[in-house]
Amino acid sequence: MTVIDETPAAAQAVETGKVSSHLHPEPGYDLALHPVPTGREEIWRFTPLKRLQGLLDDQASDAHLSWTTQLPAGVTLTPISGEEARELGEFLPFDRLAALAVAHAGGAMLLDIPAEAELDEPVRIDLEGTGLDQVVWGQVIVRVGRFARATVVIEHRGQARYSHATTVLVGDGAQLDLVTLNDWSDDSVHAGQVGIRVGRDARVRASEFTIGGDLVRTSTNVEYAGPGGDAELLGLYFVDAGQHIEHRLFVDHTAPKTKSNVTYKGALQGEGARAVWIGNVLIRKVAEGIETYEENRNLVLTDGCQADSVPNLEIETGEIEGAGHASAIGRFDDEQLFYLRSRGIEESEARRLVVHGFFNDLIRRVGVPELEERLRAVVEAELERHVLTDGQA
Repeated sequence: MTVIDETPAAAQAVETGKVSSHLHPEPGYDLALHPVPTGREEIWRFTPLKRLQGLLDDQASDAHLSWTTQLPAGVTLTPISGEEARELGEFLPFDRLAALAVAHAGGAMLLDIPAEAELDEPVRIDLEGTGLDQVVWGQVIVRVGRFARATVVIEHRGQARYSHATTVLVGDGAQLDLVTLNDWSDDSVHAGQVGIRVGRDARVRASEFTIGGDLVRTSTNVEYAGPGGDAELLGLYFVDAGQHIEHRLFVDHTAPKTKSNVTYKGALQGEGARAVWIGNVLIRKVAEGIETYEENRNLVLTDGCQADSVPNLEIETGEIEGAGHASAIGRFDDEQLFYLRSRGIEESEARRLVVHGFFNDLIRRVGVPELEERLRAVVEAELERHVLTDGQA
């Protein structure tokens, strides 16, 4: 945990709205703020830059993903210009990947959920890649009106080199469940910045599930537009041999009486499987009376895997209700396995039950029954590849 001294520079950063976190550089559209990284920078030191396959290059592209949508009555999806996106208050890019996505996307797609709407079914957006020939740049804005209640499911699949910047604007008193599924082909590369602005007394639960891709690096950033906002960030990832899966989260408590809770869990199996989780919470001087907790747990199923887990707290005021973090990387719990084996359960079945129990509390909170069943099936399929066959862990 890092406690920041109240220097004039830090105070000025808070007053001007600039992020004073050592883990997050100054955001902005200008590419000069985001030079090509060398890999020695704090925000890039875990990422294998060569495997980004052109996502750091300043090059235009006319390639697009294929969109399939299911929009309940009253919900609209329309293209808007880059200028209109800025007027709506989109999140500024925090790194070069997001800055390039905004610069080359050619505008944004605006998903608009009207004020006071109560949707009986989820909004669904399926984005499918069709090849690796060109980089695909994307920009999406999700706007949820005041006092609306909605579930939005965004699924990425197929084959692509894709980088996007997504902004989620949640109005005062609104409730949003945002579910993102990254189920790419084994040779795909995906980079994404998701910025969530939580309105006064609004509630957001953002669930992210990453189960495919050669390299996936996502950054989820949260800030508050007023007091009383509540953000819950959930994540599940399954990393196979040779995959690099990296999740970066930043919760910026910019208003008093706000809450945040972050829980990410991952499993790794196979030679060269690599998971990176970076969590950071910045509690500003004005954010009195806030509550926050972040947690990351990794289950190593076979030899040859590597997991990095870095939780951080940066605190500028002592007037808070509570703040904490936890991080763990380990193998199967021998006591759990012994307990199950002592009751006549075969070892492979015992391992399966332990892994399903590890993930189940996250999956059951998705709130979309068919997606919950699909995620359980994905976990089962991943276990069949290694854990239930060789028992190396």
